[in-house]
Amino acid sequence: MTKTFQGKVALVTGASKGIGAEIALQLAEAGAAVGVNYASSKAGADKVVAAITAKGGKAIAVHGNLATTEGAIAAVAATVTAFGPIDILVNNAGVYGFAPLDGITPEHFHSHFDLNVLGLLLTSQEAVRHFNPAGGSIVNISSGVSTLAPPNTAVYTATKAAVDAITSVLAKELAAKNIRVNAVNPGMIVTEGVTSAGLHEGDMRSWIESTTPMARVGKAEEIAAVVAFLASDAASYVTGETLHVTGGLK
Repeated sequence: MTKTFQGKVALVTGASKGIGAEIALQLAEAGAAVGVNYASSKAGADKVVAAITAKGGKAIAVHGNLATTEGAIAAVAATVTAFGPIDILVNNAGVYGFAPLDGITPEHFHSHFDLNVLGLLLTSQEAVRHFNPAGGSIVNISSGVSTLAPPNTAVYTATKAAVDAITSVLAKELAAKNIRVNAVNPGMIVTEGVTSAGLHEGDMRSWIESTTPMARVGKAEEIAAVVAFLASDAASYVTGETLHVTGGLK
């Protein structure tokens, strides 16, 4: 693989498994030194770091509950202390749960918005304070649900619609610093989280496969490849975009 990110520093949030882990692996393989953020699964983050270093790459596990200012500061500080100013931030950390209108509680609402929206803002805020003066790239992991708006996902869909809006706003705010801000909106990807939720088989997957023009769910590496493109100089004139990686499902 071309060392597109040689000498660059990346922080990938929620990178102990799934899409985040694959993003960390691909950025590292392309030469970036990567802060692999986790909130609870140190073992998962350590496994990702081990996979990167085994191939001669640079990575460290960085702890931080990003729904708090302290957690965001800690994750950024650990990355910068280890590797220097940040060039790439991938806001991947998030939670998802489904509930019909009648089942929505304040706890359900806050658990989603505190991480998926506030956490993204706090992490971006702190990272930008420690970005390379030459600029760089922020890639937010949104979701195809932000426009699909399936039933029983009012809260989760709202968080991802917020991520899309924030992406547009920050692209304008940070352009003067030469920091590009884009979002990737994945379709259904079979990750550990999807499997543990039992969504990798059954009605939801069948519905997605039957309505997706490409007639299949996606793979984590297909999302990571798009993130790597948006983070690279190949996308140097791309900012404020939400790129749907959904196999044509809209």
